Amino acid sequence: MQITAAVVREAEKPFQLEELELDEPRADEILVKVHSTGVCHTDIGVRNQWLPVPLPLVLGHEGAGVVEAVGKDVTKVEPGDKVVLSYGSCGTCTMCNRGDSSYCEQFVLRNVAGARTDGTTPLHGKGGDVNGFFFSQSSFATYAIALESNTVKLDQGTDLSIVGPLGCGIQTGAGTVLNRLKPQAGSSLVVFGVGAVGLAALMAARVAGCTKIIAVDLVPERLALAEELGATHTINAKSSEDVVAEIQGITGRGADFSVDTTAVTSVVRQAVGCLALKGTCATLGFGTAGTEIQVDMLEFLMAGRTLTGVTEGDARPDEFIPQMIELNKQGRFPYDRLITAYEFEDINKACEDAESGKTVKPVLKLV
Repeated sequence: MQITAAVVREAEKPFQLEELELDEPRADEILVKVHSTGVCHTDIGVRNQWLPVPLPLVLGHEGAGVVEAVGKDVTKVEPGDKVVLSYGSCGTCTMCNRGDSSYCEQFVLRNVAGARTDGTTPLHGKGGDVNGFFFSQSSFATYAIALESNTVKLDQGTDLSIVGPLGCGIQTGAGTVLNRLKPQAGSSLVVFGVGAVGLAALMAARVAGCTKIIAVDLVPERLALAEELGATHTINAKSSEDVVAEIQGITGRGADFSVDTTAVTSVVRQAVGCLALKGTCATLGFGTAGTEIQVDMLEFLMAGRTLTGVTEGDARPDEFIPQMIELNKQGRFPYDRLITAYEFEDINKACEDAESGKTVKPVLKLV
């Protein structure tokens, strides 16, 4: 079928809207009419080739829409169902079998290879094949092919204009706190970088009952929003003389937990350095491949600190996405306040606004 998709043909160049041919779904595949899709920092990073996924390429991995058709082996959803799309996993490896699907042994193959697991792509242009199946979806398009593993069925009353970001960015931030760190009520937590992922982490810390929630960023407007969403304290890293000392002054002993969303090595070091004895720092920012993290080994060992990486918030999407939707309905997780809607043709403006900090979470409208 003919679709419209945003194609990356050169590194660091704008997306181009093009007419492409999309394969019919195979026996195990799902065809989704995309209503909206979030723009994630990962999409921008791959467009810039921080991770060298082959070009030309259709990105997008926070799609939400309606099932149009299913292959003969699909039982999870049927045409007409509302769905949100998340990351792909095999469902059969050691990690998937123990419930850690975000660390699937085929994660790279199923999410950032630019093709199906057999090396084919469902997308074709006038000049030849276009790499796709990004995160088993490539939702920067009017229609997307997905799999049961990354398709989450939603209630029919769900607002498709806001749920897309739950598939990755919001899930990553909230899941890091609720699924990995699991802070005790009354504990302290610091978030470094309060974009969409960081603000999701911050709101999750409030859900968990943290009583000192500190937001660190360079953008005053984002710090103000962080305060509205539950931060008890904010620190502007640009004007602070010593961020670590300021955090220690607020908490009295250092933070119990910290979350880094920046992928800036100097910031990761601050996120570790601000911890209390036996504190834990989770780092989940997406930076250039090969970026290294350095910490003071003696300080690290003597304080009994933990530095851990987190992918997709340790989330099992079929379980965690409905939980976030329910928390939102209860008014305890207002992630919709982060969203700014853009028309599909304004995708490059959406990316520009996300990179500048003007917009926290762009969502493209396709219907």
